[in-house]
Amino acid sequence: MRIEEIYELYKKSYKVVKDTRDDVKDAIYFSLKGESFNGNKYAMQAIDNGANYAVIDEEAYQIDERFILVEDVLICLQDLATFHRQQLAIPIVALTGSNGKTTTKELINVVLNKKFNCYATKGNFNNHIGVPLTLLAMTPDHNFGVVEMGANHQLEIEALCKIALPDYGYITNFGRVHLEGFGSYQGVIKGKTEMYRHLLAHGKKVFVNQEDRIQMDKSEGMDRILFGQGAKDCAVAFKGADPFVSIEFDAVEVQSNLIGAYNFANIAAAVCMADYFGISPSDIKEALEQFVPDNNRSQIIQKGSNKIILDAYNANPNSMDAAIVNLASLSDMHKVAILGDMFEIGDDTMKEHQKIVDQVSNLGLDKIYVIGEAFKDTKGENKAILRFKNFDDFAKEFRNTSFSETTFLIKASRGMALERTLDYF
Repeated sequence: MRIEEIYELYKKSYKVVKDTRDDVKDAIYFSLKGESFNGNKYAMQAIDNGANYAVIDEEAYQIDERFILVEDVLICLQDLATFHRQQLAIPIVALTGSNGKTTTKELINVVLNKKFNCYATKGNFNNHIGVPLTLLAMTPDHNFGVVEMGANHQLEIEALCKIALPDYGYITNFGRVHLEGFGSYQGVIKGKTEMYRHLLAHGKKVFVNQEDRIQMDKSEGMDRILFGQGAKDCAVAFKGADPFVSIEFDAVEVQSNLIGAYNFANIAAAVCMADYFGISPSDIKEALEQFVPDNNRSQIIQKGSNKIILDAYNANPNSMDAAIVNLASLSDMHKVAILGDMFEIGDDTMKEHQKIVDQVSNLGLDKIYVIGEAFKDTKGENKAILRFKNFDDFAKEFRNTSFSETTFLIKASRGMALERTLDYF
């Protein structure tokens, strides 16, 4: 069946699903495959649960006309998403980067929704499956889209741009992340700037943080909108972060609910885009001040007299460095860091973990807990640093220690699940 024909079926509900555990009623179910699962096996279940159609790529599962046989379900999903994006003909902002993608995406979404019916990527659905699903969740009622794009190897951003066909792009930053897949820091830069090359080839625009030397260099010659302190297109000034970031633009001061100076660029990007698309300063201020982060991303949680900065959704050398520097800069009297291993660093794993330990040792924190196989093998004598091979060993120690009027930073890669620490306060 041709994409145009599948699209007519999709338009009956503008709803697609990839999991029979989701609400499949009136949807088209896409029978995706993975290393350990075959979605074709659940096509009949999807139909039984109320799906209108099931897209399959194994003839054995084709029962009747409700089962649409294609050569490859994933490619069909991606092609359908691109075809839909072309029919929608709405402006789409795409963003990628090493750190801050999801937070920035959420900020952009809340400010744009002051004027537009904007749909943005849910959670971190930002890969070769998530981007098509994001596009297909947009309906004719939406008049703006924000698409987050993640990558851990070369040519991934290029492929996602070909699916989403963005009109505008933004790269948050370039960091030492996913080095295992990108090969090196230079590989990260090359992979992320695939977005720039796509936008340039199609005559599209890019938002650029003028304080980021690499962004400025790699976007040279593009149609770009600059933001930052003293920027010609959108001047945004950093006012402080103790702990929450405050900014000023167009004589309007904003007190955000985001912690850490490292979030200034994320907020400034959202201000720039909102300003560019004609949203008033008062509406921008209101949207930003109402935004509260969740999902273990820079949340502040009060436990008795203790304050916890929970940032356990993800970690890499750059974000870890920024988080501990921010903790040290706070005016709070007592400060403790609880740090877990950083994943997907490849051959530089030990070197990067040692750098973090060396740095945090000199920040004057009351205590530093480091947890995981990599942190356990770091070197250095400092009575404030306590090393643990795994979370269970750490929990045994931590549950028997009491603190009061102390500010904690909890930071680690998602796989460490360090949010479990909250149970021991």
